[in-house]
Amino acid sequence: MKIKVIIHNAPEGGFWAEVPAIPGCATQGETFEDLLQNLYEAVEGCLAVDVEIPETDATAKIVEIAI
Repeated sequence: MKIKVIIHNAPEGGFWAEVPAIPGCATQGETFEDLLQNLYEAVEGCLAVDVEIPETDATAKIVEIAI
């Protein structure tokens, strides 16, 4: 799976990044290498969050898909 991130120079030094496809998923790092490692952890953490199953009616279907 590939995902796009936006990397910014932090005003205080270092970098910060956001993942537009995952709202609220962002991280920072003092070096670019630190940022990349933190990005992997941030994305994994954001995707691991349990999402409450929405209420459905009798005609609704719930399916799981792999991405």
